[in-house]
Amino acid sequence: MANTVKVTLDEIAPYIPIVDRIHGPAHPEFHEVRDIFSKLVEKTDAAGEKCPELKDEFEQLRQITSNYQVPCDVCESYEAVYRKLEKLDKTYSGCPSRA
Repeated sequence: MANTVKVTLDEIAPYIPIVDRIHGPAHPEFHEVRDIFSKLVEKTDAAGEKCPELKDEFEQLRQITSNYQVPCDVCESYEAVYRKLEKLDKTYSGCPSRA
């Protein structure tokens, strides 16, 4: 599980600053997504090979993004970030050790 989280976060990382810069003014909630993403990365790095405790961060992301609902006026990169975060959230939440 820890490797899946790390790989997915690494895939998303290049898009976060770009989406934030381009869409942040019209979608200030993405600034919060960016900050929580940073926490996810930090906790994952600190956990090493162990599965990080990310329940609170995913809960915050679900709330901020209205359960990863993609705004209608954004680019494909914005949508990809939400889709990958949503998939990671479901994978993480579905892990037997997290139930």
